Amino acid sequence: MKNTLKGFGAALCVALPFIGQAPVHAAAQADQALVQRGAYLAKLGDCVACHTAPKGKPFAGGLPMNTPMGQIYTTNITPDARTGIGGYSEQDFAQAMREGVAKDGHNLYPAMPYPSYAKITDDDMKALYAFFMSGVAPVQQANREPDIKWPLNMRWPLKFWNMAFLEKGAYQDKPGKDAAWNRGAYLIQGLGHCGSCHTPRGIAFQEKALDESGSAFLTGGLLDGWFAANLTGAHNVGLGRWNDQDLQAFLKTGANRHASAFGSMTSVINNSTQHMSDADIAAMTTYLKSMPPAGGSGAPPYTFDPQATKVSLNRPANDAGARVYTAYCMHCHGVDGRGFAPMLAPLAGNPNVLEKDPSSLINVTLNGTEDLVVGGVPAPYPMPKFAPVLDDQQIADVLTFVRAGWNNGAPAVTAADVAKLRKSTQAAR
Repeated sequence: MKNTLKGFGAALCVALPFIGQAPVHAAAQADQALVQRGAYLAKLGDCVACHTAPKGKPFAGGLPMNTPMGQIYTTNITPDARTGIGGYSEQDFAQAMREGVAKDGHNLYPAMPYPSYAKITDDDMKALYAFFMSGVAPVQQANREPDIKWPLNMRWPLKFWNMAFLEKGAYQDKPGKDAAWNRGAYLIQGLGHCGSCHTPRGIAFQEKALDESGSAFLTGGLLDGWFAANLTGAHNVGLGRWNDQDLQAFLKTGANRHASAFGSMTSVINNSTQHMSDADIAAMTTYLKSMPPAGGSGAPPYTFDPQATKVSLNRPANDAGARVYTAYCMHCHGVDGRGFAPMLAPLAGNPNVLEKDPSSLINVTLNGTEDLVVGGVPAPYPMPKFAPVLDDQQIADVLTFVRAGWNNGAPAVTAADVAKLRKSTQAAR
C-alpha cells in the first residue's frame, strides 16, 4: 500500500506542474490574442497617425494640430509610467477614450475624437487597453503644452462642452438593418471616427451630427486647412457616382477612377484602411452607400464635356490659367483632365474639384502631398508642391481654369484665397 501511495504521490508531483501551467499558458495565449485584436482595432482608429510626430517614435505624441484657438500637441500614449499612460487602469483608459477626461481629471480638447470613441463597445475597449499596455513599447517623452493663450487655454469650460455635445453610450445595432450595415455604422461612427473630419462643425467646434439621423452627417468639413470630402450619396461632390468597387478600391489603395487620396486622408490610407479586413471594408461600403444625398451644391448632375477646354488649351495665350495648366499640370492630368487613374488623379468630375470650398485644392497645389504607401510600395507619382514655383495669382488662375474646365462648373478661386492658405499652412510647418 505504501508503495502504491508513493507511486501515486510521485505521479501527482509530476502532474501538478502541468495542472498549474496549463491555465497560465492558456491565459497567456488569450492575452496575446487580446493584444493582437487590440492592435487591429488601433489600426481601425488610425491612432498612430495622430499620436506620432514626424520622425518620432510610435505613439509618443508631439504631433502639432491646428485648432481655431491655437496649436495643440498630441499626447504620449505609450505605457511609459512617467510621461505616458502606463499608470492608467482600464477604467482610466476608458474614461479618457469615451469622455475625454484624463486620469488626473483634466479635460481633453475635442480634437481628440472622444465623441466618436464613446460608441466603442466594452469588449473592444478592453482589447485596445491590452494593446496599449502590452503591445506598445514605452517611450519616455514629456507631453508638450498647447500654444493657446489665456483665457482660451482654460479647460474647465470643456465640462460644459461635454454636457452639451457628448452623447454617451456604446453603439447599439439599429433594428431593421443587417449585420454588415450595423458593423459599417459602428466603424464609421465609432472607432473610425470618420465624422470628425467629414462632418461640418458648429461655432463651438462640435460636430453638427454624430450619425445618419442628422442631415449634416458626413457632408464634408473644413479642418486644419483641408476640406474633407462629402461622403453622402451626393452626385457631384459625394459618392453618388461611385459604385461599391470604387469605394472599396479607394479605401484599400487610396485611388480609383474618380479621385486619389491626399492631405490628411493619405495617413488614413497608409496607417488604417489598407490594413482592414475585406469584411470590414465591405461593411463600411455598405453603410456609406446607404447615405442619401446631402450637402451638395445643387448643380445639375455632372457630365463630361472636353470640347471647350480643348479650345482653351489649344490657345493658352488667351487664358492665364490655361498657360499654367499647360506648363505644369497637363503632362500628368491630361488635355482631357481625366488623368491616368488610378496612378494619376483625374480632374474632370473629381468630387474634390467640384466642391464649393476650394481649400483642399489650394492646399495640395501649394504643399503637395505625402506618398501613398500601399503594401510597402510608395505611389510613383505623388503631387509635388508648387508653393516655391507659382505665386498666389498663378495658383488662383490655374485652379479657376480647372474648376471651370471639362464642364466642372465650380466657382472661381481668388489670389486672396490662396494667400490666406499659404500663410496659415506655412506658419504651421
